[in-house]
Amino acid sequence: MPNEEYTNTIPHGPLGFIALESCIDLGKKVDNYIVEWRNKRNSEHLSTAAFSRYQQDSFLIRSDCPRFTSGESKGTILSSIRGDDLYIMVDVTNHSMTYNMHGYENHMSPDDHYADLKRVIQAVAGQAKRITVIMPFLYCSRQHRRTSRESLDCAVALKELIDMGVHSIITFDAHDPRVQNAIPLNDFDNVMPTYQFIKALLKNIPDIRMDADHLMIISPDEGAMSRAVYFAGMLSVDIGMFYKRRDYSKIVNGKNPIVAHEYLGRDLEGKDAIIIDDMIASGESMLDVARELKRRGASRIFACTTFGLFTAGFDKFDKAYEDGLIDRVITTNLVYQSPELLSRPYYISADMSKYIALLIDRLNHESAISDLLNPSERIHNILRKYGQIHD
Repeated sequence: MPNEEYTNTIPHGPLGFIALESCIDLGKKVDNYIVEWRNKRNSEHLSTAAFSRYQQDSFLIRSDCPRFTSGESKGTILSSIRGDDLYIMVDVTNHSMTYNMHGYENHMSPDDHYADLKRVIQAVAGQAKRITVIMPFLYCSRQHRRTSRESLDCAVALKELIDMGVHSIITFDAHDPRVQNAIPLNDFDNVMPTYQFIKALLKNIPDIRMDADHLMIISPDEGAMSRAVYFAGMLSVDIGMFYKRRDYSKIVNGKNPIVAHEYLGRDLEGKDAIIIDDMIASGESMLDVARELKRRGASRIFACTTFGLFTAGFDKFDKAYEDGLIDRVITTNLVYQSPELLSRPYYISADMSKYIALLIDRLNHESAISDLLNPSERIHNILRKYGQIHD
């Protein structure tokens, strides 16, 4: 059980948790943690009205978004949520879900998942005491700024959710957290999975040495520098960076193609390298960086990204592993993980369910979450546990 000093405070309201079908497996894990913690707590206040429905067999509230054969849908809430401190979680990247429209099978897109989230909020109909949206992959966050006459979908979506009555939004490793400027007067928490990455590496790579003589952190581009700097700072190791030289005279698949990756940083010879980024989409950029690292003498290469989308499949990563280019790929379970991905010998899943449960439990108690957003103490503790640092 976690440190529970915060449980002495009165909950904001009875806890309610809706996990849309897109992330129901992760939602059940989160629910199990909260149920276990709360059922083990003993407090003289549990019988008071302020702690109403504090201990339950489950905090999950049943919901559904059935679709008509025309493709239209509706949101329904199948349990009471009146007066609840309500948390709604959605995975907008879950492409495995399908629906029938005019006899055709369609895979759900981020637009479909976002629409279902809004439908569920509508079904709540203002009866919840407070609504918090947990959206691990922030909807349309790759379109985070305007560079020409184009849409700003993520900023518009954030404003739309606030206008619908959402009190706060929790996301993970936003592509550019400055998008929160669209809703400057509302809560927006951007959580980083650095601790979970370090824990997964230490548990699965017993001989890894997390010190400046044996390891470097690599940013695959300038956009990932802040992630890499924080990661390297926690481990007290050096950092290297690649910047992408693009051909701005062409547009391929909606973006300017990369001509070359240029490296800035110290000598890599004989050192392990951790490439840190927010996502693997097609994976081409990640593998290009891995090739450049090998060319510069890197020993083992570990890819750590928050979201493993693998939009182009796994063939390229399978070959990279067979050729010794990539040793391990670590992503979180914040988004859909296909059985094919989980079966790969090089893949490591970083479980985020306990972390989300801690966030929900604390926020329901109106407690600070600053140590969860900046887990430096927890990182140092696990490094000591695995003998990586000594007092």
